[in-house]
Amino acid sequence: MPMRTSESSHGNRQRGVGLSLALVSAVAFGGSGVAAKPLIDAGLDPLHVVWLRVAGAAVVMLPLAVRHRGLLRERPALLAGFGLLAVAGVQACYFAAISRIPVGVALLVEYLAPALVLGWVRFVQRRPVTRAAALGVVLAVGGLACVVEVWSGLSFDLLGLLLALGAACCQVGYFVLSDQGGDAGDQAPDPLGVIAYGLLVGAIVLTLVARPWGMDWSVLGGGTNMNGTTVAAGYLLVWIVLIATVLAYVTGVLAVRRLSPQVAGVVACLEAVIATVLAWILLGEHLSAPQLVGGAVVLLGAFIAQSSTPAKGSEGPVAGAGGDADKELSERGSAA
Repeated sequence: MPMRTSESSHGNRQRGVGLSLALVSAVAFGGSGVAAKPLIDAGLDPLHVVWLRVAGAAVVMLPLAVRHRGLLRERPALLAGFGLLAVAGVQACYFAAISRIPVGVALLVEYLAPALVLGWVRFVQRRPVTRAAALGVVLAVGGLACVVEVWSGLSFDLLGLLLALGAACCQVGYFVLSDQGGDAGDQAPDPLGVIAYGLLVGAIVLTLVARPWGMDWSVLGGGTNMNGTTVAAGYLLVWIVLIATVLAYVTGVLAVRRLSPQVAGVVACLEAVIATVLAWILLGEHLSAPQLVGGAVVLLGAFIAQSSTPAKGSEGPVAGAGGDADKELSERGSAA
């Protein structure tokens, strides 16, 4: 009995730490748009901003890549998957999508990822999914529809919707692959090393897509307008690289390791709420009543999903992950 109590207490602590990390990640990711928009308004192409974000983060993480260079030999597929899906894929698909359909629609479709993670767990891994976890996802997606006010500009551009769905699928890769470790009996790869090489792979891919040699570099030396306040473009770039990318990815991956892909995915839905609130405070983009209600629904959905799912190491029906971590890792066989 004392043993079970100790294990339960440890599991609760792990979940608490995981949820805290997931919230930090959501806040960090949510702040990227607020910092990027003034740069785009100042004349930078959106893809160029994405390239600066990923390439800058890759440079910051380069010492860790050197330290964990053994991963190139041990887990090349994991590194390639993280770079292509979690870094380059999400960013490229999302920005391509918003060139054809409204931003709100693209964001809603992208954040169908938590529901897709549950689909992966239920139909690919053939693991049971709790009704409460499924309800949490439904509430979170419905709340997001209100937050982004999807009814204000729906467009049925098929290619645009497919690109947004591609971003959602890439985000599934991020959550599922972030849960990766070693195969049974092997030591799990260091998440910081995986992130470092993922950013390097993403930077290489985005260099081919964004073609930064045509970028207006002079914008970075000037000031930008943030709701009537002049902010140096360099400061915003530092925020995007260090906070919205390095900190966001590190805390996000560590959160998935302590929770499960589907729980971290639902908590990550808070990114849209946080982004909207920050835009309200820093950019003067006021929230409407439906957006406020939607934000509350997203919070409720995230709470229901996380509270209904056992922490890693516990047994019983799950919303996507649970049981022995090494067994899960050998079943998944991918990474982000």
